[in-house]
Amino acid sequence: MKNTLYILATVFLLSFQVAFSQSIEGKWKTIDDETGEAKSIVEIYQKDGKIYGKVIEILNPAKRDGICEKCKDNRKDKPVLGMVIINGLSKDDNEYEGGKILDPEKGKEYKCKLWLDADDKNKLYVRGYVAFLYRTQNWFRVE
Repeated sequence: MKNTLYILATVFLLSFQVAFSQSIEGKWKTIDDETGEAKSIVEIYQKDGKIYGKVIEILNPAKRDGICEKCKDNRKDKPVLGMVIINGLSKDDNEYEGGKILDPEKGKEYKCKLWLDADDKNKLYVRGYVAFLYRTQNWFRVE
């Protein structure tokens, strides 16, 4: 009886760990796809069934007080630190899409798609696109 309970508890905990590790929610280190430079930490979270991402840390000390000078919406001239840059994505199978992502340096907003690497759940693909033109960055989970 004890062995059966032990096995059931182990299976339950392992399945919980697998389910949790497949979530995109959490903190992610952003990597610039053009320079390879680590730029910030973005916290991805769920609110009202949608996925959002907020800049919670800027890694370059010289840019920590940066503002979104080129933004066209209500984020214009607001601090990048604390800014929501991923808005309103919905889950579709293993991807999240249907929302937008902001590039604060360029002040441009793009359609967005996020998905976890099939082999490495600590690697997130972040794609911003307009029509058939796109850029994809790799972000890495922060433990």
